[in-house]
Amino acid sequence: MGQQNVGCYVYDANGNWYLDALAGLFSTALGETEEEFASRLANNLENLIPKEGPESIAAFIVEPVIGAGGVILPPNTYFEKIQAVVKKHGILFVVDEVITGFGRLGTMFGSDLYNIKPDLVSLAKALSSAYAPIGAIIVSREISDVIHSHINKLGIFAHGYTYSGHPVSCAVALEALKIYRERDIPGHVAHVSQRFQKGIKAFAPGSPIVGETRGVGLLIATEFTDNKSPNELFPFEWGVGEIFGAECKKHGMIVKVLGNLIVMSPPLIISHEEIDELVGIYVEALKATEERVAELKSKKT
Repeated sequence: MGQQNVGCYVYDANGNWYLDALAGLFSTALGETEEEFASRLANNLENLIPKEGPESIAAFIVEPVIGAGGVILPPNTYFEKIQAVVKKHGILFVVDEVITGFGRLGTMFGSDLYNIKPDLVSLAKALSSAYAPIGAIIVSREISDVIHSHINKLGIFAHGYTYSGHPVSCAVALEALKIYRERDIPGHVAHVSQRFQKGIKAFAPGSPIVGETRGVGLLIATEFTDNKSPNELFPFEWGVGEIFGAECKKHGMIVKVLGNLIVMSPPLIISHEEIDELVGIYVEALKATEERVAELKSKKT
């Protein structure tokens, strides 16, 4: 996968173009509306599937919001259009909810927020509130029926992992799920995340080093670029993201640093007062980072 100024593209091992990948609208910079961008991606997929042969494609795998890749949100109508193409060709639609599941986006699952109808769903992390290692797979009724029909024929379905059904992890997960329901954690996130998103995004327009701030629920990323241009990245050796992360740490806040991009995903039970404190630290770190970048630019010239 490579980025070529105007977007992200997927290539095979021989360098042949396959698809335009879902990069952020900030990164694509093609002047399209979100709907036009989504249509282009869906059309690319529609053209690719017959070339490969739908019978050779096991599944189409997505995240409701791309997490580790930099908090990339889907453009409007993306999942609606992609699902239609995938279902048309009888390909399974698999959703990775490891990051977005259990309230992170303000709904129980990211699929709920974007009206995704998955055939399989992968879960982990918040399944136990990260207190114990556990993962799970949810399967649709259609897939379950196929599995059971073959069990009736063969007498067994041999599948599992060494630690499948570990009693301690399962007990923790059951208690976590109970608390999510009792305290309406997704509802709480939906309520407080508005303050979180507005608080962080308010400082993007006035900062000379912030190219884009994007997020949903209690998940947000800030991308640092020069002159607010997606094509003018700061030299990697400057470590702009690391500078910001270090400034946050001075004030007792930890952020995830991904090169010239930082990600924040605060606890799901965060309060309005704690969000205000978080935003205050963000602002102080941003000011200090701006000053350091100005120094680095002056030395460069």
